[in-house]
Amino acid sequence: MTLQQLEYVLAVNRFGHFAQAADHCGVTQPTLSAMIHKLELELGIRIFDRTKKPIQPTPIGLEVIRYAQNIVQQTAMLRAAVDEGKKAMQGVFRMGMVSTVAPYLMPLFLPRLVKEYPKIDIHISEIAASDILSALHQGDLDAGILPLTENKAMEDLQYATLYYEQFYTYVSPTLPLAQKKTVRKADLKNQTLWLLDEGSTFRKQMAQYCRLGTAQGSHRTYNTGNIETLMRLVEKGSGVTFITELALRQMPEKQHQWVRPFAIPVPTREVVIATQKQFVRTTMLGVIQDLIRASVPQDMRQLRSTQLLVR
Repeated sequence: MTLQQLEYVLAVNRFGHFAQAADHCGVTQPTLSAMIHKLELELGIRIFDRTKKPIQPTPIGLEVIRYAQNIVQQTAMLRAAVDEGKKAMQGVFRMGMVSTVAPYLMPLFLPRLVKEYPKIDIHISEIAASDILSALHQGDLDAGILPLTENKAMEDLQYATLYYEQFYTYVSPTLPLAQKKTVRKADLKNQTLWLLDEGSTFRKQMAQYCRLGTAQGSHRTYNTGNIETLMRLVEKGSGVTFITELALRQMPEKQHQWVRPFAIPVPTREVVIATQKQFVRTTMLGVIQDLIRASVPQDMRQLRSTQLLVR
């Protein structure tokens, strides 16, 4: 029995498919299948029922998986503890970011991190907040960057504030709303609103702040995948969408004509970096946190008196 075999077992259990598990582990399917079959022969059991689609663990296989999860996790923690003891700024660091953060934050800090700490092999995935939280609990990510929300899944994690980011409206020039200097919640009534998909934390925060239930019920709210797509729709003369502060600060000057700030108090989110409470690679985490904080504008590092936190 090897640690590698246990990792393969966990991958098959996660994906329910040998080919997808092999791709995740970076090996060929025959190699992964052979290693799991060898472990099954050694234990004298069948870990997986291969007749089911997706593949399911057998009852005794569930016990093997339970122990394998603990062994793999404890081994990873041991390695991390050794690296932390040596204050080693090297090795893999896996981080997830939500889609409303990643395109705007990564260009600010990642080039400097790569230049100053070339031995850190940082892997960044752009995924939904719910997937980040799940991956953190399962040990598939070292850290996640996402907005802080009132979510029970965050209660078992530790997190540190990176910055505070206020929201703006992006308004079609064809609307009377475009003539206003600031936008109030009441101004959004009966407007065509372009929002991100249902799973987006940004969408949920904007819906909560603007009380968009009525708009949703009257079919004036539409869904799509990313902020840039929504902005193009508005520019073509249709409706209103919402953008974040980092998106605005990196936007070409010609696009500022469609931006209208919210009236005070301005809705604002708290962006944090989250880890498991028992996360031990605190030196590397601290370096990454400090680089990110230093990369954002100074006035975004604290909550301003004109802002209202939305969670």
